[in-house]
Amino acid sequence: MLHRRGEHEGTVSPYIPLGVLYLVQGFPYGLQSGLLPVLLRTQGLSLSHIGLTRVLYLPWLLKVLWSPLVDGLWSRETWLLLSTGGLCFCCLLCSLLPPGSAFQCLAWLLLLMHVLASVQDVALDAVSVAVLTQDQVGLGNSLQVVAYKLGSVLAGGGALTLLDALGWRMVFLFLAMGYLMAMLCVSWARAFKGEVLGHRGNTKDSLGRPSHRDVVWKVLQVPGTTWTIVYVLIYKLGEQGSLSMVPLLLLDQGVSPSELGFWNGILSLTVSIAGSAFGGVLLGKGRSIQPFLRALLSFRVSGLVFQTLLLSVLGRDTSIVKVCLLLSLVLQNFLAGIITTVTFTLMMHCTRQAEQGIQATHYSLLSSLEVLGKVCFAAVSGILVDSLGVSPTFCLFIFLSFLPLLHLQRLSPTFS
Repeated sequence: MLHRRGEHEGTVSPYIPLGVLYLVQGFPYGLQSGLLPVLLRTQGLSLSHIGLTRVLYLPWLLKVLWSPLVDGLWSRETWLLLSTGGLCFCCLLCSLLPPGSAFQCLAWLLLLMHVLASVQDVALDAVSVAVLTQDQVGLGNSLQVVAYKLGSVLAGGGALTLLDALGWRMVFLFLAMGYLMAMLCVSWARAFKGEVLGHRGNTKDSLGRPSHRDVVWKVLQVPGTTWTIVYVLIYKLGEQGSLSMVPLLLLDQGVSPSELGFWNGILSLTVSIAGSAFGGVLLGKGRSIQPFLRALLSFRVSGLVFQTLLLSVLGRDTSIVKVCLLLSLVLQNFLAGIITTVTFTLMMHCTRQAEQGIQATHYSLLSSLEVLGKVCFAAVSGILVDSLGVSPTFCLFIFLSFLPLLHLQRLSPTFS
């Protein structure tokens, strides 16, 4: 029924509530990846300790455990309102923290925000799978990635850039206002779209009958699932290690937090958003996925090699090398945006092969493993730099970036 409604009522209106909700869903990631590491580094923490703060992403790895609950209890609108309202309340609490002296409280609140955002993500992904038609999947995933990254820009680089001008409290009050607007959008979306954000009537029954083991077995038997699981686990290993370490290494060489907020926060994520949108346009033209991905992954390896060469001479000519490294971050984020859009399209195509009663669980599994592939290695990248040194660690990043290229040779016919 939802697919028919999406086809007959037009293609514009579903994107509005989905875009707004994916936008605010990116706020916790922006705070975690853009604001927190720089604040901790300015307080003298080591790269190893900063990398270990990635453990705060743990709820995104566990969201598959509560996805059946989101599917089977209450309406999806209720879950979206509760999770978004909780995120708004967390931002209000963050605004009350004294800046620079409450990192432990901030970390606990960020952990709670990740829990709420992951619950929101389960409900929102299920809505996307149900509403978007086959022809809308490419554009819908481009919107998802673009909106999420834009939210990361606003809460990460944007907050870091404006922190001195606006102050700690105002930054988090603005984020809370964003969540409040998202809650209003959820209610408004139901008014003009009927059951788009409602609960599918047969979902509770379909998830209530089989055992948990049967559901897992059905998920793993969906065509293309095994190939997709391996791919999402490895496709960002080297990239995430580089993206998490280069800004901190530049901070050690005298680049100011506000400069990093602009280059690695606003500018880099802006071009990443442009890359995600560009990837959606190319996918919408029916481009073959395998050669497209092979070219993108090859360009990424070349960029990592160039970045490693720059880091090897970082201490010799700080001015030119710093600028080149900042530009390399911009290019790397542009490629990352395109690759991410293609990957999420692959994931959604794979989920659409599953029967309707397990689609939310199936997509939650894939997206959880996608986060696992990004977070776990990024969490230990600081330890590797501290123990092995910069150049050997980045050579490891280059090697890891070859793995998805090799795995691509076994691309499932489901995606060809």
